[in-house]
Amino acid sequence: MSRPPDPAARGGVAELLAIKPYRLYWLTRIATQFASQMMMVALGWQMYELTSSAWDLGLVGLAQFAPALLMTLPAGHLADRWHRAHILFGSCVAEACVAAVLLAASHGHWAGRELILVLCLVLGTIRAFRMPATQALPALLVPPEMLPRAVAFGSSGMQLALITGPAIGGLLYALGADVVYGVSTLLIVVSAVSTLGIHHAPPPPNPEAASWSTVLAGVNFLWNRPVLLGAMSLDLFAVLFGGATALLPIFTKDILQTGSVGLGLLRGAPAVGALLCSVWLTRHPPTRRVGRQLIWAVAIYGLAMLAFALGAGVTPTSLALALALLALALSGAADMVSVVIRQTLVQLDTPDNMRGRVSAVNSVFIGASNQLGEFESGATAAVLGPVGSVLLGGVAVLAIAGLWTRLFPTLWQRDRLRSDDTGALS
Repeated sequence: MSRPPDPAARGGVAELLAIKPYRLYWLTRIATQFASQMMMVALGWQMYELTSSAWDLGLVGLAQFAPALLMTLPAGHLADRWHRAHILFGSCVAEACVAAVLLAASHGHWAGRELILVLCLVLGTIRAFRMPATQALPALLVPPEMLPRAVAFGSSGMQLALITGPAIGGLLYALGADVVYGVSTLLIVVSAVSTLGIHHAPPPPNPEAASWSTVLAGVNFLWNRPVLLGAMSLDLFAVLFGGATALLPIFTKDILQTGSVGLGLLRGAPAVGALLCSVWLTRHPPTRRVGRQLIWAVAIYGLAMLAFALGAGVTPTSLALALALLALALSGAADMVSVVIRQTLVQLDTPDNMRGRVSAVNSVFIGASNQLGEFESGATAAVLGPVGSVLLGGVAVLAIAGLWTRLFPTLWQRDRLRSDDTGALS
């Protein structure tokens, strides 16, 4: 593993980028996230144009979550036994193939509801294998003392992709869905090539035979560590009930009436707030009272979603759009604080031979909060309407944040990120 040439400068962004494997990893994640966000905008808009159904928008999320739920834990076991960069390469190749099929189907006008749902299932399977390996990689590429900054800086790159990806995806969609899928295919191919330069020490030989016990070891590990379990489950339930991503096509087309460009702006707004916050966290990572910061960030996220639902309904439409974008940006900033604290806690409190499996459990939680949350949003919107669905979710997030202070007191009391630091609580 490469090491920084100047210990005195350790911790800066230049120092992180001087580590070649981390630099390639960072670029790979940006490119794949950029492509993924463009594809999600195109898939959501394409599905709503085909069916005009909130239920089908929810199914797009459910179709990606179902295989992730089934495959992520075995994928985490694989990440602890195989070279993680090689797993990342394979997932990029597979996702490029899916993007190419969507390109051909859209260009040939044979893309339909069933094909989109089937390919979403395939995408969910691919990402189930990619996420544990991706999340477990940074701890192998940078020294432990640089990990909080590496997580924050990595998140800033992801948020940059989240900002530009949906916006450019919305703009390109005006030229045709096939254009979006074509650009996505090219980006993912570039990502696959970049992974070939990510070198790290392979996992040591594991004499233990593969079994359900070894696959589920990450679950058992987390069950006995309430700080990590509390942090992961807090994010799970907060985004599960508080997310509104799946409903943005409805808000855009039926409430704000801004078209596909507006959809791109709404999809990118949370990332604007998250990017600004991640830049700050790269320079000033959390050091004290991290548990309280985590729970307060989730509460602020819930308040932001309430503001989004209420702001989208005001008049004139231009004011409603501005308020909606501001609320979504605030939600992204709050979520970024949660992401950096949670991911750093997971990486620092987990031994390397368990990081793949623990990251797999974290991936299941993230997948549930995102994809299953999209299904929940679509289902409740079919009954309560889009505004009612988001309002209910915001109230639920506030209740969850309060409840977690009682259910996981050690998380609320956690002081520092590293459990072996003076004054930290395990």
